[in-house]
Amino acid sequence: MKRKFYDRMLKWKEQSNGRSVLMIEGARRVGKSYLAEAFARNEYETYILIDFLKENEDFKAHFNELRSDLDSLFTFIQAYFNRRLIKRKSLIILDEIQKFPPAREMLKYLVQDGRYDYIETGSLISIESTADRITIPSEEEKMTMHPMDFEEFLWALDETLLYESAREAFSSRKPLGNALHRKLLNRFSQYVVVGGMPQAVKEFAATGNLADTDRIKRNIISLYRDDISKARPQLVEKIRSIFDLIPSELNRHEKKFRLSDIEKNARNSEYREAFLWLEDAKLVNMCYRATEPNIGLKMNKDDESYKCYFADTGLLLSMAFDEHMMASEGIMQKLSMNKLEVNSGMLIENIVAQMLVSTGRKLYFFSSYSREAEDRMEVDFLIAKPKITSRHNISPIEVKSSANYTLSSIRKYIRKYSEYVNQPYVLHMADYAEREGMIFLPLYMGLLL
Repeated sequence: MKRKFYDRMLKWKEQSNGRSVLMIEGARRVGKSYLAEAFARNEYETYILIDFLKENEDFKAHFNELRSDLDSLFTFIQAYFNRRLIKRKSLIILDEIQKFPPAREMLKYLVQDGRYDYIETGSLISIESTADRITIPSEEEKMTMHPMDFEEFLWALDETLLYESAREAFSSRKPLGNALHRKLLNRFSQYVVVGGMPQAVKEFAATGNLADTDRIKRNIISLYRDDISKARPQLVEKIRSIFDLIPSELNRHEKKFRLSDIEKNARNSEYREAFLWLEDAKLVNMCYRATEPNIGLKMNKDDESYKCYFADTGLLLSMAFDEHMMASEGIMQKLSMNKLEVNSGMLIENIVAQMLVSTGRKLYFFSSYSREAEDRMEVDFLIAKPKITSRHNISPIEVKSSANYTLSSIRKYIRKYSEYVNQPYVLHMADYAEREGMIFLPLYMGLLL
């Protein structure tokens, strides 16, 4: 399936010209290995894929023994895989490299040798347990691969031109019209249910069977739980508690994560490392409160107040329907058609967070509590302009999951912080519109911000 990440890989190949290693980070089953091999087939004359998850200990031991003799190492792997390597025309993929840290440490010398290009893939690759025994090579160029975004989802359904209409409407600041808007919104509802994990998308695109798609997602969630069980023993229970609590935390009206729901007197300092583990594993998208919505959101980040979104909304939905309430095909079908009464706000806010992260943004929200009603507000997301100026840098974003909604918070925000405001946005179920100085975007256009 077509992925935008492929273009980033092409750019790396052209700019690096063998001077760096591409490390593709991302959660398990997000498509790293598949895309790396497709890239190797298309862009190189020959390639070798070394999967350290599958290779036996004899192979690893011999690979390590030859680390100071690269001529012998290359002779060995060519014979072992029966694949010839051609200078500056071949790629070596080091798959699941976290299973063999010595190979990662060797990359400095492999790059200096300059004969071939290298791509690393792995899950949990920046976690302390896989990196604390080696010197991390400075030659690594890291890129994070996210679940498939909505446009890629449409490509997988062979609707390659549909999102171009949304992009054109966004650029020209005009509504799409009822027919295209309804079609995009229906597809977007399916995307919320299916999510962006390639295996799930592939199943849905091929069969349209939501029950089989749900089983694939549950298998992926099981793999994530297995990964959690392999974390450092003192972290496992904390990570598992956070992971299991995400759906119920997002199901509340105020979606800030409450550690007191895990244990009564829990402190942030006790759970910070567990959140970092989940974030490094690319299983969650953290969203922090900005104490002041001015030039530097990162400088005003409140580490004690945060929301924890799931990295893929389709997986979040499957988690929300646990084993005591299995998501039957009928329930999933109604959800995909917006016909089931559930707290859709949980899903819609999560999918907006997912869209913003997929474009490379860090997540921030704004909340202010005061005895004065005019000063009480909560804005779902804040994004900054690409080029910072002395004023008007921050765009507040309100997310609305139903047809009937109020805008009291964003109106108060605009009045109070007018000197900081760039362009306010409301993401909603309806078509494009502009009023009161705000731009109202259909939810599926969140990808274009």
